[in-house]
Amino acid sequence: MRADLPIGIEPVLVADQPFVVDHAVRDFTTSLWQAIAIIMAVSLVTLGLRPGAVIALSIPLTLALVLPVMEFTAIDLQRISLGALIIALGLLVDDAMTTVDVMTSRLAAGDSKEEAATFAYRTLALPMLTGSFVTAAGFIPIGFARSSAGEYTFSIFAVVSYALLLSWFVAVVFAPLLGVVILTKPKAKPSDKPGAILGYFRGFLVGAMRVRWVTIGATLGCFVVAILASPLVPRQFFPPSDRPDLLVDLTLPQNASIYASEAAAEKLDGLLKGDPDVERWSTYVGRGAIRFYLPLDVQLPNDFFTQAVVIAKDVAARERLRRKLETALAENFPSAVSRVSPLGLGPPVGWPVQYRVSGPDLGEVRDIALQLAQIVATDPGSRQVNFDWMEPSRMVRIRIDQDQARLLGLSSQAIAAVMNSVVTGTPVTQVRDGIYLVDVLTRATDEERLSLATLRSLQIPLPNGRTVPLSQIASFDFAQEYPLIWRRDRVPTLTVQADVVPGVLPESVVDGLAPAVAKLSASLPASYRIAVGGTVEESQKSKASVFAVVPLMLFAMITFLMIQLQSFNRLFLVLSVVPMGLVGIVAALLLFRQPLGFVAILGILSLLGMIARNAVILIEQIDFELARGIDPWNAVIEASVSRFRPIMLTAVSTVLGLIPIAVTIFWGPMAIAVMGGLLVATVLTLIFLPALYVAWFRLKEPAAIGRTVLPGPTAPDAA
Repeated sequence: MRADLPIGIEPVLVADQPFVVDHAVRDFTTSLWQAIAIIMAVSLVTLGLRPGAVIALSIPLTLALVLPVMEFTAIDLQRISLGALIIALGLLVDDAMTTVDVMTSRLAAGDSKEEAATFAYRTLALPMLTGSFVTAAGFIPIGFARSSAGEYTFSIFAVVSYALLLSWFVAVVFAPLLGVVILTKPKAKPSDKPGAILGYFRGFLVGAMRVRWVTIGATLGCFVVAILASPLVPRQFFPPSDRPDLLVDLTLPQNASIYASEAAAEKLDGLLKGDPDVERWSTYVGRGAIRFYLPLDVQLPNDFFTQAVVIAKDVAARERLRRKLETALAENFPSAVSRVSPLGLGPPVGWPVQYRVSGPDLGEVRDIALQLAQIVATDPGSRQVNFDWMEPSRMVRIRIDQDQARLLGLSSQAIAAVMNSVVTGTPVTQVRDGIYLVDVLTRATDEERLSLATLRSLQIPLPNGRTVPLSQIASFDFAQEYPLIWRRDRVPTLTVQADVVPGVLPESVVDGLAPAVAKLSASLPASYRIAVGGTVEESQKSKASVFAVVPLMLFAMITFLMIQLQSFNRLFLVLSVVPMGLVGIVAALLLFRQPLGFVAILGILSLLGMIARNAVILIEQIDFELARGIDPWNAVIEASVSRFRPIMLTAVSTVLGLIPIAVTIFWGPMAIAVMGGLLVATVLTLIFLPALYVAWFRLKEPAAIGRTVLPGPTAPDAA
């Protein structure tokens, strides 16, 4: 292709999407293998070689089933699907760990390998399947959110759902088979360390159950504190991309010509040339860059607009270059509105802070926008306040004396044709260039077209063959007009827009300006209004699309829970634990200074199913202990102690498995929220839920601590 190009035309690399994709997939694949190694190591260290080996073998087996299903349903390996696999890893080991724990317990009780395997299947298959459905239901808002942001995150719902169902299949079919082959009967004397940990936990649990109301009150107090502290967590829609690209926008006054934009572009090229942080760049004069990146905020063609796509050496060089360009643009282009920004993740929004002023009269809209701009400029977190249209341009208005024109036999159309041929030009012929036909225009020279004196003396031909000067039939005056007017729903709309200083989120700026903006809105005439746009508006739309599906999620979760629990009392206990994860979420986000963004909200919603899953399994274990004939008080203790290891190990595995993506820009807030919420919710499931159970059913501690066998396997009505 290069050999066939004409001399002087050279191809230049602008964007290399394969390189970007390979780099992103390679990084996330590395994180995936790190997460797998962490979870397998946790299983081997905490459970021992043989039980840990069963779980470690279940992970690649489940992934081997998930990947073909992803291929069959056309889900590629990309940033979102790989992140979903990492999120699902902690959930993959949950069912297998539960199966292995039950099998080792039955082997310790004297059962054969086959009896232990079949017992695990008979007692756990249905509760674990229900738990998988409940957990998958927590991802329903992610999969069915009808918004542009929901398009990015659908694969989270799909991949996690596949992983949950296939991990259940592996846990109830292959894990028992592997257990029969690998597991052996444990020694009669268990190791001291697990016994010591369980002993401490049993003592703490009994104390919490004895002071049940104190436990419940302390938990509710922490929940209230988390709600009160939640406004302190910064809000964010989507974080910036980790690509080294920078977008440089230069908006000249709207009456500027394409030649002024070209001169500005050449000046910008001079600033970029030779900079050590610049890998390459491309400049677009009179328009924005083509959509080389899905979330790109594509700009419409305008003569006064120039955009450059600058590729830095790396992310650190991108930030250095961004600071240098912001300073240089402010010094070298004082009359232009400039913006230097990295590529974003999520739906494109343009300027992060935006307010739309709408109304019928252009002058009134302009005055309101100026007042609003002064308010926006008062916030220390905002900078570069500007407008999408504002400046009027000068114009010469030619008014035709219709009476005089009719006396001379002229029409407005004839006069306009003469003016157009002189000023704009009239096609007279065409020239062939290869396969193209190029129009040849004839028009007056620049001196004749741009001089007002020349236009006054312009000769207008009459029907009788004579000519008259234009000044004889027309008058000239000066006026102003808006070269560009934006309308929304056919109503003139002027947008006040601004950037934010580094380290400040747009949501924080809008929240701080809300009282002053509301006061200005209240003083406006009836036909005028102010609406919030930008990042905040798009975030609200995306969140609304997610929350609109939350009722469906709750309905599905409650339906699965009722099918499994078959009791409103048990359902209440499970649902009481679910919102307590907010304590860990708020604490983790504040501790690690992570924002609560759209992706983090998706993680929080998915966390609901994880918490409910653990609560269901604990309630089912209590019912099993009651069916064995243990009195209710000790049944709660024995169930909590027996479920302590698998529940805690699952939580620890999930938390440690999320570490590789906790440091990433996109997944970091979501990983931190899930890690903190799951840890705290797991502790509350093992402490708060038993205390609430004995308080709800008014269970009394028996006189002698220990296992008290009742006359027969009965299940009290309270259970």
